[in-house]
Amino acid sequence: MSVAFLFPGQGSQKVGMGKALAEAFPEARAVFAEVDEALGFPLSRLCFEGPSAELQLTANTQPAILAASVAALRVLEARGARPDWVSGHSLGEYSALVAARAVELKDAVVAVRRRGQYMQEAVPAGEGAMAAVLGLEADAVAALCAEAAGTDVLAPANLNGGGQIVVAGHARAVERLAELATARRARVQRLPVSAPFHCALMAPAAAGLERFLAGVSFVTPAVPVVTSVAARPVASAAELPSLLVRQVTEPVRWEETVRALARFGARLALEVGPGRVLTGLTKRIEPALAGVPVGDLDGIARARELLA
Repeated sequence: MSVAFLFPGQGSQKVGMGKALAEAFPEARAVFAEVDEALGFPLSRLCFEGPSAELQLTANTQPAILAASVAALRVLEARGARPDWVSGHSLGEYSALVAARAVELKDAVVAVRRRGQYMQEAVPAGEGAMAAVLGLEADAVAALCAEAAGTDVLAPANLNGGGQIVVAGHARAVERLAELATARRARVQRLPVSAPFHCALMAPAAAGLERFLAGVSFVTPAVPVVTSVAARPVASAAELPSLLVRQVTEPVRWEETVRALARFGARLALEVGPGRVLTGLTKRIEPALAGVPVGDLDGIARARELLA
């Protein structure tokens, strides 16, 4: 059975993530120890104990999710699980590259720490916003963004599938779009994020990340990585930095990514990391692609049963 490992992005964090795995498995403990050393502060304590307000800061959230995801990955690997494909939702792409042996964990966690800092600094607090639009097709949401933007920035940010499109831009433009979408009987949910990710407002963050990634060593992935910014497999290590930079300002094409994985033959999708957001999206996008969340003890046990 062809297996895809999917890695979650920002929004899946919660206090306590990874703690049970670290207590139960030495492989998970080793991941958190390596991450703490690479960052120079106890990120593991923030994952395990909080406080929640500090964990929610983008510069902390991003390395924390990566650490929890790679901890689950290492537990699976130690028990013989190997993916045929890997992919990640935005931030999760760094976890996917670690899984594919394309970048070292210590380099990836420092990179996403910087990525989070750059993103937070790109837009003053309160000026940007994101919202999920439910019940409209992607073309309709794109047209509403154009109508609501005016002289502001507003664009589709996450093409998640299943009738869910996330938009990002100036907060006032997001408010205007919410009124237009509601008038068309769509539902709009504001997202509790600290910056408008995956839109042109993130250009300063992309520039900072590009400079930083120039000093990071990448190698050709050992297993195919389907990048969510282009919805296709990465062909070489040389492509990776530019793709990672592009995803800061471009939309996450998650629906296309999941459909590509199914087209390539994946029949089981393990969501390796905290939460179950990607499992829910997978079920709506490709019902024949079985999804299982694998971020806790029960998930690890379920995955081992399926892969036995």
